Amino acid sequence: MKLYNTLSRKLEDFKPISDKEVGIYSCGPTVYWNQHIGHMYAYTQWDCLVRTFKYLGYKVRWIMNITDVGHMTSDEDTGEDKMEKGAKREGKSVWGIADEYLAQFKGSLKLLNIQEPDVLCRATEHINEQIELIKKIEKNGFTYRTQTGLVFDTSKFPGYADFAKLNLDEQNSGLRVKIDPEKKKPWDFLLWVTNQPGHVMQWDSPWGKGFPGWHIECTAMSIKYLGEQFDIHTGGKEHIPVHHTNEIAQAFGAFGRQTANYWLHNEWLAFDGQKISKSLGNSILVSDLQEKGFDPLALRYLILTSHYRSGLNFTEASLEAACVALDKLRNRFKEWGSERKEKIGLSVQAQGFNSSFKSALSNDLQMPQALAVLWTMVDDKQINKSEKFELLKNWEKVLGLKLDKKPEVLEIPQEVKDLLGKREKLRDEKKWEGSDEIRKKIESLGWVVDDTKEGSIVKLKK
Repeated sequence: MKLYNTLSRKLEDFKPISDKEVGIYSCGPTVYWNQHIGHMYAYTQWDCLVRTFKYLGYKVRWIMNITDVGHMTSDEDTGEDKMEKGAKREGKSVWGIADEYLAQFKGSLKLLNIQEPDVLCRATEHINEQIELIKKIEKNGFTYRTQTGLVFDTSKFPGYADFAKLNLDEQNSGLRVKIDPEKKKPWDFLLWVTNQPGHVMQWDSPWGKGFPGWHIECTAMSIKYLGEQFDIHTGGKEHIPVHHTNEIAQAFGAFGRQTANYWLHNEWLAFDGQKISKSLGNSILVSDLQEKGFDPLALRYLILTSHYRSGLNFTEASLEAACVALDKLRNRFKEWGSERKEKIGLSVQAQGFNSSFKSALSNDLQMPQALAVLWTMVDDKQINKSEKFELLKNWEKVLGLKLDKKPEVLEIPQEVKDLLGKREKLRDEKKWEGSDEIRKKIESLGWVVDDTKEGSIVKLKK
């Protein structure tokens, strides 16, 4: 298995700490608002990473954090806590907001058939672990105090700017200086925040009543569940310059070395060429797509057509194409399964496809290449249907597309059926203008007409 390690900026051979075992930590959501399809792009890719390791015979332990305190509206130490901002926006408690949007996130995981991580750990349930870790960092001489709280002294970590290739001299730090002029360097970051009487979520600590900074939770929870050194840490590319750089600094302060051996980062999903974000007003939820008549797993298929480091430009047309491809794949799977004979060993040709599929996955999770192998296999005339079924059944462990899912039977209203019958008669009589008028009427009722060689059929409008 080869993985692109952001730490080295190289494609590296994966060498696990323990043979055939892998520990993965993924930066999870801040549950102050809904998780849109841009967020879910990342979690789908990391689900494929987990599935791939299992497919290749590894025992996997997957941990993901839930941020429910300490994440400011800026990724640095500025602005308002996102959780409190969400609570004010909706007139609810911060605890209620966290529960509501954690449930939304879990619902989106289910719709996309993303396996829930072995541990979903909430920051507010690991305050003691964060305090203990901060104590270690302080004991090792990597902190100082300001009026705002306990700060990590980045000057004590010579490699601070290396991970993100930061040019610290060029950083626009004026705002951060104004927030806390006592910081030695503008990019020094808070481990524990104090003197914030208006902040609802606060805990007692050796540095006063307050709450943890955003970065400390990931270091504290990853080492609790995976140990002080583990295999893989994943996140979005936006995490590289601040959040993950600070995680690496914290680990150096506490243990004198990094925690994760491999750092993987995904590119973003865009919508018609623009990054999806709430501020741009183009955020779409998985449930929104479902309400429009799309199978959420078509979005999963669409995501798999992109490499995690390349990102994806989402359009409704591309999702419709993914629906067609997924339907075709499911129909083939059903057809081959019904004609399946007693299971026998794979032919040399079939084994070649299986080897090519594994090779694509093992090359830094090249899912587009894996899908290309799949479709070549589907159209191949040299292997029989039973072998094709066995290959797809095996590959489904990684794809997670529910190929055995039974199509939903939609009840077509009698009015639509009657209109379709009238339209067929007009078409037989070559009265095209009248047939087009009926088509428009059917569409106004929420259905679309698809003219095929076998006749006209209606589908629910998406």
